[in-house]
Amino acid sequence: MTQWFTESFRSEFAKQEAALGRVNIAVFGKTGVGKSTLVNAIFGEPVAVTGIGAPVTSGSHLYLDKRGSLGVIDTRGLELGRDDDKIIAELTKAVKESRGKPIDEQLHVAWYCIRGMDRRFEDFEERFIRTLDSLGLPVVVVLTQVPMRDGQYHPDAIELARQIEARRLPIVDGRPYLTYAMRDQFTGQPPYGLMEVLGATFRMAPEAVQGALAAAQAIDVQLKASQSNKAIAAAVTAAAAAAAVPIPFSSAAILVPIQLGMMARIAQLHSLGLDKSALLAVASTSVATSAGRAAASSLLKFIPGAGSVVGGVINASVASSFTLAMGQAWLVVCQRAFSKALPTLDGKVDTDAVGKLFESELAKRMPHIRHRDQDR
Repeated sequence: MTQWFTESFRSEFAKQEAALGRVNIAVFGKTGVGKSTLVNAIFGEPVAVTGIGAPVTSGSHLYLDKRGSLGVIDTRGLELGRDDDKIIAELTKAVKESRGKPIDEQLHVAWYCIRGMDRRFEDFEERFIRTLDSLGLPVVVVLTQVPMRDGQYHPDAIELARQIEARRLPIVDGRPYLTYAMRDQFTGQPPYGLMEVLGATFRMAPEAVQGALAAAQAIDVQLKASQSNKAIAAAVTAAAAAAAVPIPFSSAAILVPIQLGMMARIAQLHSLGLDKSALLAVASTSVATSAGRAAASSLLKFIPGAGSVVGGVINASVASSFTLAMGQAWLVVCQRAFSKALPTLDGKVDTDAVGKLFESELAKRMPHIRHRDQDR
């Protein structure tokens, strides 16, 4: 029944949310360099970089703003170039204290932002960046607000980048990333450079929080897809292991938690909340009309000739093949939801259309399953 399915999905969603964790990015730079604009442009919603949140440590001027799978650390009440010693002392304390905590409570990557047209990189900035590196934080240096015309960066920004590179700082890729975060409505200057900053951050983040970063960011659909495919691959492996000893159809409900967990993970990677995810999942799968063991049989009815498979049992090949097809079909639904491309009816998601989309995408992959079954 729908209630059974919804409750099961909610349970798996909570488990996957806990497993996804949180990526924490420390953002530094002088006041007015465009830190908030950069963060908001990459993560797609107003994320405070102005000190709203909880102090990282007692009495600290470092504040952590948590938004789902993202944490942004910034200073409040202190200014780089004026309060460097205090910031460094507090940052050193925070990093050392975090090392004994779970991975999603630690600091993972630092962004050091410099206004691209400032024309000067100062000694205190070099000292600060080298301190970040000494604390074990990968540092991505970002030049913000860099004008571009006809594919050419402003020469002043190029010169500033050259000055930074000449210092041979311990920064990601040995160079700053030139960016323009938001389209300028007056000049028409388009945004650029954000994907490169995100890519560098992803490469430097610990593997354990890369999924959280993929979920939090809002500009790279392919990154979400690649992490989703990892979730699908893991579910396929688990399904095959569960069915290593052939499962009778009457006991096939063992596969359902694996598949629901996969669906929940993919939904979270696409920043779909619990309620919307559950709604789409119910609309997508006919499992919502069944309960308990019958639920698996309802899902597996999509497999051509399933009833004739080796005396009515599911082996590893059938389980993994169907889980793969189901994950790929669900990924399409989540991608459409993320890009706001799902059909609507009276301003709400058309659940009938979602169900047809899921079944259509599933059907495209059924020949592969049929082929494997017939080959045995």
